[in-house]
Amino acid sequence: MAKHRSKARNKQRSTSRRTQLVGLTAALAATAGTIGLTASMGEASTTSTGLSPSQADALTAARVERRDLGSRDASRINLSLAEAKAYQERAARGTLTSRRALALSAAKAKAARNAAAKAKAVAAAKAAAEAKAAAVAKAAALAKARARAAPKVVLPTTGYHLTARFGQAGGRWARNHTGLDFAAAYGTPVRAVMAGEVIQAAFEGAYGRQVKIRHADGTVTSYSHMAEFDVSIGDSVTAGTKVGAIGLTGNTTGAHVHFEVLLGGETAVNPDPWLRKRGVTP
Repeated sequence: MAKHRSKARNKQRSTSRRTQLVGLTAALAATAGTIGLTASMGEASTTSTGLSPSQADALTAARVERRDLGSRDASRINLSLAEAKAYQERAARGTLTSRRALALSAAKAKAARNAAAKAKAVAAAKAAAEAKAAAVAKAAALAKARARAAPKVVLPTTGYHLTARFGQAGGRWARNHTGLDFAAAYGTPVRAVMAGEVIQAAFEGAYGRQVKIRHADGTVTSYSHMAEFDVSIGDSVTAGTKVGAIGLTGNTTGAHVHFEVLLGGETAVNPDPWLRKRGVTP
């Protein structure tokens, strides 16, 4: 009897160990992902695994959760890759846009500088033209003022004394004297008596160095025996312009200028009344 009970206890212990070993093996297999699931995901074969229904449900839930976690992790990785790619694309677009904006800004700045430089150059040219016009106008006004202030008629020289008059006879001339002789120190300036144009500046035999000036009314004045010429043919002169200097050239016995007035350039008249009529007295 006792022997029978001992055999029964040994058999019970062996069955219990076998059940524990099967459960442990099933748990390890479930952890490794080798347990087969049924189509209903909620029922497991207890005969093949030795698991109770509650254990099978727990293993199934763990497997499903693990699968869901893997799917979520894969989705997160894909999402992260997509977000990174999108960020890179946005960054590239932003960089391109920034470069275009900088290039446009630089072009606008350059255009503005060019426009400013052009406007400055135009303003400077305008100012220069206005200044030049003002200077020309000022010079013209000054010339007019000087012309108004300048004497219309002057005597041919200064510091003189008359040594011969018009019509005077004498052995020094081939015929009666044809002008006025203004004697003065050698080199004293000889000046045009009125405005006009120089028509002669040459050495004329007995007259020595001689200058002739034609005036607006056609009258010609002549200046002879000069030491030098200070004008040339074609020069325009005003009353008082230096045309030469007192000299001794030609037929003369002393330093003087022989002054003549020729109406129409040919007929000699007495210079004394001609000068007086114009406001000066020899």
